[in-house]
Amino acid sequence: MSEDQKVPRAQPAWRRCLLGAVSGLVAGYTALAVAELVSAAVRPQAGPVVAVGSAAIDRTPAAVKDYAIRHFGTNDKLVLQLGILTTLTVLALLLGVLAAYRRRTGAAGVLLFGVVGAWAATSRPDSTSWTDALPSAVGVIAGAGVLYVLVGRLGPGKATHTPAPVTQSRGDTPTAAGPVGPAAVTREAGWDRRGFIIAATAAAAASTAAGAVGRTLNNSRGQSAVASRSSLLLPAPASAAAPVPKGARLRIPGVSSFVAANKDFYRVDTALVVPKVDATAWRLRIHGKGVTRPMTVTFDDLLRRELIERHITLTCVSNEVGGPYVGNARWIGVRLTDLLAECGVRPPSKGGPADQLVARSVDGMTIGSPVEDVMDGRDALLAIGMNGEPLPFEHGFPVRMLVPGLYGYVSACKWIEDIELTTFDAYDAYWVKRKWARRAPIKTQTRIDTPKPFARPKAGTVMVAGVAWAQHRGIDKVEVRLDDGPWQQADLAREDTRDTWRQWSFPWKATRGTHTLTVRATDRTGQTQTERRTRTVPDGASGWHSVVVTVD
Repeated sequence: MSEDQKVPRAQPAWRRCLLGAVSGLVAGYTALAVAELVSAAVRPQAGPVVAVGSAAIDRTPAAVKDYAIRHFGTNDKLVLQLGILTTLTVLALLLGVLAAYRRRTGAAGVLLFGVVGAWAATSRPDSTSWTDALPSAVGVIAGAGVLYVLVGRLGPGKATHTPAPVTQSRGDTPTAAGPVGPAAVTREAGWDRRGFIIAATAAAAASTAAGAVGRTLNNSRGQSAVASRSSLLLPAPASAAAPVPKGARLRIPGVSSFVAANKDFYRVDTALVVPKVDATAWRLRIHGKGVTRPMTVTFDDLLRRELIERHITLTCVSNEVGGPYVGNARWIGVRLTDLLAECGVRPPSKGGPADQLVARSVDGMTIGSPVEDVMDGRDALLAIGMNGEPLPFEHGFPVRMLVPGLYGYVSACKWIEDIELTTFDAYDAYWVKRKWARRAPIKTQTRIDTPKPFARPKAGTVMVAGVAWAQHRGIDKVEVRLDDGPWQQADLAREDTRDTWRQWSFPWKATRGTHTLTVRATDRTGQTQTERRTRTVPDGASGWHSVVVTVD
């Protein structure tokens, strides 16, 4: 066999798989970048990662959501998004390898994921148009096209059989002959290295540019909202919060601040993208059963009304015993009762036909509150300010609702835009559909802030301190127990109002060894919190908080 008749070495399978995986990765990157660009023309929430993530949140069992909040806290959404991106990356790699051998099948697989993204976007409660499907649809078409082109540069995925010419001698006269034995060779066409590199680089560069433009445009969509918040000067309230009584704020290292700073206030919601609503364009509609005079109010309407300012402690139903999802802040807003009364709404105790108020957020969240509780005289608010400044976007700017004494999932609607009066029999709000209770008054709870679990304090006097809460009932007593000893009464800081938490302290004569400190509270109705431990589902956790420390 001569040099020009040598059989070319077949392309190694590992290299073809690797190049296919790279093709899939570039195609996936293209799909997400183009979707980001298209979402700028639709709305940021229609992007595939946000849409799929939001749909996943909607369909996740309550126990799983509770687990995520307990273990990841306010990073739960970041963990979800990273998980989605990781999953998409793995799938892109696998589809790339598949396409290296089955080009059309791999490209079709990319299109299938576009169907999932489009369905997720249009199935969200806040989706109002089929155009929400466009980012996912256009993105995967671009991704599938890139994958098809890149894989085409790898050459055919199957070997081809080509006869190799040989010569036979018949006497002294050489003659051409057909394939004989090993002269029939197997070839695999080489891949277009230069074309592949150029195509992959061009696709990645164009995708990066598209993604950057999309992010810039999406960010600019919120600039009017940012400007409306920046220009807002909160009017002085007609009814200011009373000064915090002397002795209500303990100066004990480690105990929670009486008022939590806005940046430190807990956040629990389902929004993967924080809505940015322009206050000048904001509207709130009040309508429904028993509303004789429906009303639509603007932000300026609220500013012209009588504003009140109150310290109110909020608690999330996902807060475990001793957990961090409780905080106190100074809120300013309009009495919700006044607005409802102007609309002709009466509570059930006064003959009103509606027993549920359903608040709707711009992101599609629905929260159902008992009308009787909202209108029983407590300071239920449509809040516009928090700790002396306009609401942060993360906490509901421009307007949010809050009702003292009720867990947030039945009272604290952020980014509110609609209030409908209805009945509990007629409608189940978002969390009720997911097996949480319809009515959820906050349970009496207390927490040890210091010493922390597994701390190693020195022998001698150790200050044990924390907070207790029973919103709209108030705290009357906190008791501490050392190991299995008797309950001893702690010192209570002065009460601000029954709608705020109360700090407490207990000087402990610590002796060497490992000890368990346990705390319990009694509210103003005389009810002492139960020892029985329950999880947060369906209406909040119960049980005594305890910490184990070792005294040196």
